[in-house]
Amino acid sequence: MDLLIAMGYGGPNGEGGRAVGRAGDGGIDGIIEEDKLGLESVYVQAKKWEGTVGRPTVQAFAGGLEGRRAHKGVLITTSEFSLEARDYVHTIGKKIVLIGGQRLAELMIEHGIGVTDGPAYQIKKLDEDYFQGG
Repeated sequence: MDLLIAMGYGGPNGEGGRAVGRAGDGGIDGIIEEDKLGLESVYVQAKKWEGTVGRPTVQAFAGGLEGRRAHKGVLITTSEFSLEARDYVHTIGKKIVLIGGQRLAELMIEHGIGVTDGPAYQIKKLDEDYFQGG
């Protein structure tokens, strides 16, 4: 949720995004309200997996969206999605965005989530004009 809020979802202060993951949540870990009235929501599920996330997991998430009459979802994993899972999201009427581990890491670095700045190095170059003055 922190990443999606840092990306600008859930309003400028992130007040429209919240974590909801708990027992009986239907596989939904977070909800982002796209507008102040909550007319459209994006549902989020996060999976910390080591193996490939397959089509059945994506189908289950799509079913969870259907149970909430939702049209949009983001499924995030620390691993990757199978080709069948990626193909599946293009065949259904719901808009589901899949974010795999590599893309997740890139987005986290880009938006400063879960990372800290390390030491910076200054690179010096020779000022040739200094030596031209004679």
